[in-house]
Amino acid sequence: MEPDHPTASWEALQDGNVFYRRHQVYSISGKLPDLGDFFVAGCRYGGPIALMRDTTKMVALGRATAAFSKTQIQIYSPAGEGLLLFSVWDQGKIIKFGWTFDERLAVLNEEGAYRLYDLQGDYQQYSLGTEASELGILDARIHEAGLVALTESLTLLEVKGWEGAKPLTLANPGLTQPPHSWAVIPPDLTISRHVEVLLSTETTVYSVDNLETTDQRLSRGPFTHLAPSPNGKSLALLTFSRTLWVVSADFQRSLADFDTSDVIGVEGDVRQVEWCGNDAVLITWDTTAVLVGPFGDTLQYFYTGPTFAITESDGVRVLGPDACDFIQKVPVSSVSVFRPGSTSPSAILYDAWDHFTRRSPKADESIRSIRPDLAAAVDECIDAAGREWEPYWQRRLLNAAKFGKAFLDLYNATDYVNMGQVLKVLNAVRFYEIGIPITYAQYTQLSPAQLISRLTARNLHLLALRISEFLSLPSSAVLKHWACAKILKSRPSASASEPALDEDAICGSIVEKFEKVGGSGVSYAEIARKAWEVGRTDLATKLLDHEPKASDQVPLLLNMKEDRLALDKAVESGDTDLVYHVLLHLQRRLTLGSFFRLIEEGGAHLALASKLLQVYAREQNREMLRDFYYSDDRRVESAVLCLDEAVSSVDMTAKINSVKAAQKFFSEDKERGFEAKMMDESARLLQSQQQLEKEADGKISFFALSVNETIRVLLINGMAKRADKAKNDFKVPDKRFWYTKLHALTEIRDFESLDTFARSRRSPIGYTPFVRHLIEKGHHKEAASYVPRCDAAKRVDLYVECNEWRMAGKECKERGDKAKLE
Repeated sequence: MEPDHPTASWEALQDGNVFYRRHQVYSISGKLPDLGDFFVAGCRYGGPIALMRDTTKMVALGRATAAFSKTQIQIYSPAGEGLLLFSVWDQGKIIKFGWTFDERLAVLNEEGAYRLYDLQGDYQQYSLGTEASELGILDARIHEAGLVALTESLTLLEVKGWEGAKPLTLANPGLTQPPHSWAVIPPDLTISRHVEVLLSTETTVYSVDNLETTDQRLSRGPFTHLAPSPNGKSLALLTFSRTLWVVSADFQRSLADFDTSDVIGVEGDVRQVEWCGNDAVLITWDTTAVLVGPFGDTLQYFYTGPTFAITESDGVRVLGPDACDFIQKVPVSSVSVFRPGSTSPSAILYDAWDHFTRRSPKADESIRSIRPDLAAAVDECIDAAGREWEPYWQRRLLNAAKFGKAFLDLYNATDYVNMGQVLKVLNAVRFYEIGIPITYAQYTQLSPAQLISRLTARNLHLLALRISEFLSLPSSAVLKHWACAKILKSRPSASASEPALDEDAICGSIVEKFEKVGGSGVSYAEIARKAWEVGRTDLATKLLDHEPKASDQVPLLLNMKEDRLALDKAVESGDTDLVYHVLLHLQRRLTLGSFFRLIEEGGAHLALASKLLQVYAREQNREMLRDFYYSDDRRVESAVLCLDEAVSSVDMTAKINSVKAAQKFFSEDKERGFEAKMMDESARLLQSQQQLEKEADGKISFFALSVNETIRVLLINGMAKRADKAKNDFKVPDKRFWYTKLHALTEIRDFESLDTFARSRRSPIGYTPFVRHLIEKGHHKEAASYVPRCDAAKRVDLYVECNEWRMAGKECKERGDKAKLE
């Protein structure tokens, strides 16, 4: 059976120049309760509606309304299917609820606490702060990117985004009583890119942002309803005298006036004032809806009970007792093709295709008549196909476009192919069991990824996955959500009659699905985190074994307190930064003994971690390194560490104690006897030096000098007896002592003492070193006095070096060495 012609639902405005249509998207007779008894919030882009009972109204209790006997919120799809029922706070009155862009329901109570519920009933809770809690919340407006709350003190608080950001206080509007009505223009629709609040008070409207409050100086107020258009450029205001006034957002241009009291057959107060796209305004009463056009023209629609209207970017969605309707301005492309008597190229192309299907020769004649505009006609038929709801007319328009492009030599068919794909997706999600009545214009604004996200939020993973594959989009987000949902569903509960699935079975099914579908872009770590958050630690660990990135594995393992496994994974990755991250985390969290035991028990496998810990501790925490060596019974390393500290120490006592400690560690190792002996002598030397400095009243520095240097300083300072004692105490060899004393006495030019020293006994080093050292220091005359004591064969050369030529000649003569004499 052929569906009604598209023009059957068209109704004209502006003397037949503009058309509007009401399309029944779903029949929902009896599926929704009486909307007049509830507070309702609708989500844009074909999203669901949320209902909470209005406790100020009497409700006849029965089976259909028993679920609303408490403070509960019911969520329905536009097709009338129940999606979720949940209870909110037991304490604190619900002030407002509304939808975010990503289809979460924000619920705010009078104490300033707000929750974000997803379509599975899980929520995150945030607060507007202690100030809001103390003052109390009077009212609020929730938009897709945040909320604005009106406190009991009549100040405004803004929350940007839905990540629990700190609320900002807007400019003080100076109100003395609550506004008659108010609305919010979201930041993405204002010139300043900051949220703008419109408050109707007395006869005027105040415009409030984060910097200032502006009085628009109006005289037509107060207003019972304020509604900004979807693009934020216009405002619809309803006065107490029931006059609709449409004005530009800056209140500079009046666009339309309409007296609603002229509408025949309406009773009661106006329920809603909502925009239909950006060109018309819908006013609703209990059983009537009136669409007001730009020039005051109207269209009237009737319902059997209270309705709820949701503004969309290209129309308005109206939910009534029996149907979900979509009212919109007929798109230009549809008017061009289907308007009776249209002579546009697209209408002629559609007519030509119709003649072609009936084998009429007029088809060729029509094509020839629009040949110059054929490409534009094809594009317009493609666009018109996207604007139609019925698949029958979509196919006909696409067939007409296909027929037209066959006559074009060069035509890019990308738009044609893309439109075919998009329409398949739109028809799939519009199906009543799915219940997302989204238009082509909304789809392009929302983006395919967001549409897929909305499907996964409803746990429609198979459809989301098939759409992802069909549109060549990554399926990782769908698979991740499916895996998390599977983990939650398999979670054991007290009321569950079926046994919980085995951890290995769940992990295996997730991995198998990913490998089958090609979920290479899915992070197992994110899924494992979800498993851990719901108390499935074993499952989380098993899932992490399949995570290829150690940088994603390790942080979660640390949070799970799987310390050894985290350290193993970090070491296996070879990433030193990651190993350091684990070590420092464990050092802060574990006791020192447990920390060291964990590394020691790892053996060779954790050798890298052990080495990196030592490198870090040597630079940053010597005390920890000392404890690590001690716990691991590393005597030599402990001794070396003590020596290292002794070298860097400037305090005498601390240096001596460090050396003694090193001696103790070396002595405990049988193979380090020599080192232990050296440390013992070093400690004795340091103590001796400390004593010498005390005797010298600190005027002479001995500390940390070698034995040779100590003896040299003693001799320079005339402490010969102490030098001899040091020689004997530290068993300095005679030769070394003689050299040291020779150099010291030469340095202070004490040649008399040097001569006495040389005559005191036979020199163990001979006298040639005396001569050469004195010559080196420029003391030739003194050097010559020691030449006679040298070997006879060397005397001539030594005299020459001393510049004593006469003595050299005399020595040659005495020895009869004519060659050297010449």
